Formats: sequence, C-alpha cells, structure tokens
Amino acid sequence: MSFAGVSVIANGELLGADTPPTSCPSASGYHLLVVQSHLRMREESNISHCFTVGGHRWRIVYNPALYDLGEDGVVVLCVFLDEKLDTTTEPVKARIKFSFVDETDKQEPARIHGRKILELQGQCNDAFKYIDRTVLDKHLNNDSFTIRCDIVVLNPTCDTAFITVPPSDMQQNFTDFLLVGEGTDVVFHVGCETFAAHRCILAARSTVFTAALFGPMKEGTSTAATVHIDDMDATVFKVMVGFIYSDSFPAMAKNENEGALLQHLLVAADRYNLPRLRAMCEKKLCEHIDVSTVTTILGLAEQHGCDGLKKACCKFLRCPNNLRAVVAMDGFDDLCRSCPTLMKGMILGVLPAKRKRKRE
Repeated sequence: MSFAGVSVIANGELLGADTPPTSCPSASGYHLLVVQSHLRMREESNISHCFTVGGHRWRIVYNPALYDLGEDGVVVLCVFLDEKLDTTTEPVKARIKFSFVDETDKQEPARIHGRKILELQGQCNDAFKYIDRTVLDKHLNNDSFTIRCDIVVLNPTCDTAFITVPPSDMQQNFTDFLLVGEGTDVVFHVGCETFAAHRCILAARSTVFTAALFGPMKEGTSTAATVHIDDMDATVFKVMVGFIYSDSFPAMAKNENEGALLQHLLVAADRYNLPRLRAMCEKKLCEHIDVSTVTTILGLAEQHGCDGLKKACCKFLRCPNNLRAVVAMDGFDDLCRSCPTLMKGMILGVLPAKRKRKRE
C-alpha cells in the first residue's frame, strides 16, 4: 500500500489549507484521518483533504452522529469521489476498508482483497462505514483516534496515453544476427551444405541441441566444432534453424513440394524437441490432406504422436467417397500393414453407431 496523505480534524475543523491532492498513482493506497478532541465535536460532517489513489481523486467524510438516519450513538465514515476534480464518467470499481491504526492486523492489503467490490461514482451509500461509539471508545487516546482508509482500485487510470511502446524486435535482431554470421561458434555440415550458427541460441531453444553442444558428446568439446548431420535434407535443416532464431514459421511458396517439406520439417521438429514448430507443421499439414496424401500424413501422425493431425485425417476418411478413393490406392495397403490398430479404430469410427434394441 502506498501512502496517500493525512488529514487532521480538531474541534470540528479541518486543519491546514486544501492544497493540491496528495498523489498516489499506484492502484492501491491509504489515507490517514486523524480526529482530535472527539468529544467536543459538533454534530455535523467534516471532510478530509483531497487525495489521489489509482488515478482518481477521493475524500473522506466524518460525521460524529448521524441523527437524520436515526443512528444515535454511531460514528459514520464515508469515502466518495471528488466530482469537482475527478472527470471519470464510468463507475470506479474499488475495494475499501476502514480500520483504526492500532489494529495493525487489519492494515495489510490482503485484508481487503476479498471484500465486496464497490462501483463508485460521486457519493455512494455502499462506501459508508458505521462505527458504534462503544467500539470507538476502545480506540480513543486522549480523546483522539486515527482512522486508516485503504483503497484498492480495480480499474486505475494512468496518464500513459502519450507513451507508445514499440513492438518487440528481438526476433528480428536474432534473425539478422544469424544472417550476418557474426559471433558464430558452431558449423553444421548437412548434405553438401554448411551452416554457421550460435550454439547458445540453439541450446536455449532445444534440449537436444543442449545435450549435443554442451554435453559430453564430441560436438560439445570444441569451441569451433563441426557437427555432421547425414540424415536430414539441407533445406529442412535451414528452415528449422531459421525458426529457432525467429520463433515464427518461415514463409514458403505454395507449390507441390510444400506438403513434403512440411512432413520432413515435422519429423525434424520432433527430433530436436521443438513443440511449437511441430504444432505449426501439424496445422499446415491439415491443409494438404487429400486422397493422394492422407495415408502418408496419417502414418506420420501416428508415428510421431500428432493427435490433432490424426483426427483431421480420420475426419477426411469418414466421407464415404474419400474412403473409397483411398482404399483403391496402393498406400492404403501399406498403412493397414504398418498400423493395423490405427486402421481398425478408423474403420470403427466410420461405421454407424449400433442402435440399442427396444424393450419388448
């Protein structure tokens, strides 16, 4: 809680001039109301200095006896928005708590987090607090007491309209870093091509690269290491490394090779533990499901545990016309031999549900 000033009322008068409101820009704050010579107070309201919490202007009303409501023997406190200074048109949502300063256990923010949310706009009856005089007597000290008013604003207003935060360019910085090739400390030999990269960036994004480049393996023992990858296409590796640096899916032209590239890229993402890239490949492969590719994609989904992609393939095969066309193709027999459990489940999913027999 941030301190939002103090007001002192003595003999029914507010001490000090009503200076510019004490500012508390944070969403929560407290104001102290000190009442002196309480027994000599006149039976009329007293208003605190203006203070600011959560970007809104507040005042506290103190009334030693509210006879007009028939509440004899009751001290009344009320918090309201200063309409002269606060131009808010929408209700302000806030939690408010009054406590005596000697009740230290009630002065923690957690004490008011669970209280009722008030919607205040000018004077609001929900912000009233009634204190029986027998309770007040326990907290009097030389005929004086101090009330602490805690306010937590749930929709604070701040003067941030003049500040524009630019979008993050970190991904572009890393991509440029890769393209320029400065500071590279590892070289990958893939097929007939070589790729220079930064081992720290690769390791930060993939646990497999962490083990390969910083573990006990040969590639992690030399600063200027060369890592040979013989079982991956160079284009696939380049696209995967580009994703690691940019965290975004690379733009690929719509052509007949895109589906095949996506399949190989999914395998690479699974191999190097890149779940975000793998999910992106799954999603894009759903757009390539047709009669000629569904068996290959379904087998790939089954092998690498891609449940979403597998469901998309099964949905495609639930269409009788699609299923007939796929069964006539050579790839269907291969899929049945390699994944019999999968095909059995798919066929059961296509068959109509068994109807329950009516009781005679």
